[in-house]
Amino acid sequence: MKIKFFYIIFFVLLSIQNVLSQENEELKVITEEVPVKKKKREKKIRPYEPLAPARAAFYSAVLPGLGQAYTKKYWKIPIVYAALGTGIYFYIDNNNNYNRFRDIYKRRLAGFTDDEFPNITNDQLISLQERFRREKELSLLITVGVYLLNIVDANVTAHLLQYNVTEDLSFKPKINFNEFDTRPNYGVSLNYSF
Repeated sequence: MKIKFFYIIFFVLLSIQNVLSQENEELKVITEEVPVKKKKREKKIRPYEPLAPARAAFYSAVLPGLGQAYTKKYWKIPIVYAALGTGIYFYIDNNNNYNRFRDIYKRRLAGFTDDEFPNITNDQLISLQERFRREKELSLLITVGVYLLNIVDANVTAHLLQYNVTEDLSFKPKINFNEFDTRPNYGVSLNYSF
């Protein structure tokens, strides 16, 4: 008997729930709200081009700075030309000084004593020639190094432009203070949202 009574009460409670949930449809005004989805500002992602880094390096090899223009890093072009121009300037200046001291030394060996450095000895002229020759070679090596760095920079920049870097990936270091011993707890969270 108790079980029958329990089932009856259970059925009545379920029925009341269904009866109370029904409403008169004539009085109900239906308003539909259209959810507006906020548009995210989407980056235009260029398709992967496997030859883009090689093309950028080739352009920089043909004309320094052209690879940087190809990768749209225009601010690097004046830096490339300033570095190359500085190296070429010092090469030309050291070459002129080397030739000047070499010519004076050759004139002294030929017997002329009317040069612009009468107080400098022949041994000092030889050491000055060697110094300016070393500096000339160093200037040439630095200029070639800057030229190669220009090519490598264009290649690496073209490689890095092909990576999809979005805001979906975040890296946040966190510091939580432990309440028991008042020491900070360090942690790192890496979040990626789909």
